Amino acid sequence: MDSKELREGSNRHLFQEVSEGYTMLEAITEAKRCLHCKKPLCRSGCPIANDIPDWIHELAQGNLGNAIQIINTRSNLPAVCGRVCAHERQCEGNCVLGKKGQAINIGKLERFVADFDASMHLHHEGLVQKNRGRIAVIGSGPAGLTIAGDMARQGFQVEIFEMEAEPGGVLMFGIPEYRLPREVVRNEVKRIEALGAVFHCSVTVGHDLTIDDLFDQGFDAIFMGTGTGKPRKLDIPGCDAKGVEQAIYFLRLANLYTAGSIPRKEVPVSVGDEVFVVGCGNTAMDAARTAVRMGASSVEIVYHRTINEMSALRAEYDDAVAEGVKFNWQSQITCIHEEDGSVAGITLKTGEEETERTANRIILAVGQRPASRIVSTAKGIDVDERGYVLTRESPFGMTTRKGLFAGGDVVRHPATVVHAMQNAKKVADGMIRYVDAIKLLESIV
Repeated sequence: MDSKELREGSNRHLFQEVSEGYTMLEAITEAKRCLHCKKPLCRSGCPIANDIPDWIHELAQGNLGNAIQIINTRSNLPAVCGRVCAHERQCEGNCVLGKKGQAINIGKLERFVADFDASMHLHHEGLVQKNRGRIAVIGSGPAGLTIAGDMARQGFQVEIFEMEAEPGGVLMFGIPEYRLPREVVRNEVKRIEALGAVFHCSVTVGHDLTIDDLFDQGFDAIFMGTGTGKPRKLDIPGCDAKGVEQAIYFLRLANLYTAGSIPRKEVPVSVGDEVFVVGCGNTAMDAARTAVRMGASSVEIVYHRTINEMSALRAEYDDAVAEGVKFNWQSQITCIHEEDGSVAGITLKTGEEETERTANRIILAVGQRPASRIVSTAKGIDVDERGYVLTRESPFGMTTRKGLFAGGDVVRHPATVVHAMQNAKKVADGMIRYVDAIKLLESIV
């Protein structure tokens, strides 16, 4: 990587998508390998029960319009899922051909169909009359977009409130451009808008308006899908030194930089930095690989367990190694050394051995917890001792505040995109049951 390019901020090309998609011929050839099993294990391995063999069969016949129509019955974010889902642990990991090491590349096929549809507009869904109720959605990440899409299709008037200037949540600001291009997210948002959903950006619920305000505006139910915006810290000496950054903050600024929204100097990793990333999930991998792209001279991940226990995908690990990221297994930082208030080095403990290492940037990817902005400005919302919102099983996802539902990270459900979607689909069913019930009661009073 050219250091002059990095200094002058012309390195945005380094964030171009690294995984190439299929050509038409490659996609159809791959699709034809599918056995179209009568009891598809790939479908059972998909958290949202996508009808995988059916749409792959249509793709194999060249019927791409039919393929995207089938996908749309279960997924609101196929182009996203095709890129960032844990396919190796889910659909592809369950493919019967995987026993011979020849599993169908389902993620790449889904990406192809979704991208082709976005460019050719193969399938147009007719608008359903919105007379079943009004729904407010707080947050436009994968959970919020899933709620919006599912409920708009079911005849609900849906309005989404997003604190950022553009919809997409973590998909837009938390996943690097080289893994998930922003234009892909924008296309997915347009698909939700085409269903009749309305987006209100630069609106922070808990600051600009409250839950009570939304109910006063006449919404029948509200979904809170705000994620976990409050990062955890390390409880070690020096953790408050200048140069200790949160991974989500770093990734957000890197995304804003690659979008041209902020200058290079505002990204908290500079050319020549010696970077240590704490944690070994996909967020840690994203942070490490982004630091490499920002020109760090060395990037190392510190993880207190073994490679077999990391939560990151093996493919993400392999890509990180290929890009020069080093890994310290069964290790932890026990002290961050300071010089004039800034990070100057660390004490790294591996087993019983401690070594002193130079460093000037520490990036923490050790988890987050919910912010209290919404809960603290509304009454009747109970949380547990760690701040996660409590919900009930029936109607699924409703909080202790009547009509307010929550899902995804804010209620401590799995943090992957597709698992947030899986949970949101169940919450959408709960919201539909709730609103239908109160409408019925109102009609007979």
